[in-house]
Amino acid sequence: VGPYVLVTPNETRRKQLQQIFSNFHIFISFYICSVAKKELNDLQRWKEEHRPGPITLVPQRLGGNESEAQVRQNQQMILMQSKYQKKHKREEYIKAKKAAEEAEILKKKAIQRKKAERLEVKKRQEEMQTREKFLEDQKYKTNELLNRLDVGLPKSDSCQIANPGPESTAWKRSHAYKQACREHENRRLEEMKQEQQRKAELMEFKQKQEEEARTRAHQNEQRRVNNAFLDRLQNKTQPNNINQPGYTG
Repeated sequence: VGPYVLVTPNETRRKQLQQIFSNFHIFISFYICSVAKKELNDLQRWKEEHRPGPITLVPQRLGGNESEAQVRQNQQMILMQSKYQKKHKREEYIKAKKAAEEAEILKKKAIQRKKAERLEVKKRQEEMQTREKFLEDQKYKTNELLNRLDVGLPKSDSCQIANPGPESTAWKRSHAYKQACREHENRRLEEMKQEQQRKAELMEFKQKQEEEARTRAHQNEQRRVNNAFLDRLQNKTQPNNINQPGYTG
């Protein structure tokens, strides 16, 4: 570390500098105060010079050409109309809310109705399938019985031709009965299929009619609500036209 020299401050010079700084601060403060006071005085003088003068108005009658009783009557009419409008708005809100609730209920009912119709169709299809299985099983058992009856009959055509007798006649009867049973079962199956198809077409037609009826009823209800709203608006505007100034009944 190199050597250094410590110089003691000059006390007299230090006091002189402090005195100079103190005087300068006092001068600045005094100058700012004097400038602010001058600006306030100027502002007060400007306000005094630009003070508005007295207002002079020509006396005139106010309130229009209507009397006090007529004005009170008009105020009462406006108040009554305001109450009627509030009541009308409240009724419209209640009706709209009720209509929305009814629409939601109808929608849920329609959904439940469609579910019930689908379940009914499914149930009928299952019943038809069960009946077809039963008929097929019955047909199979009938054929099995007829086949068991045919076991003891002659199998050869030559034998049947050479020795015609009671067995050949029984075989022919059995074969004819068997063929008749098959034709009867086929007719029954065909009739059941046709009946099921007619029922399905009838159900679809009824569903379409019900849907059209619901649509027409909903449109009629909307038309009725709109007409009632327009009638109320017309009845509400008529008193306003009657109570307008200058109207003579």
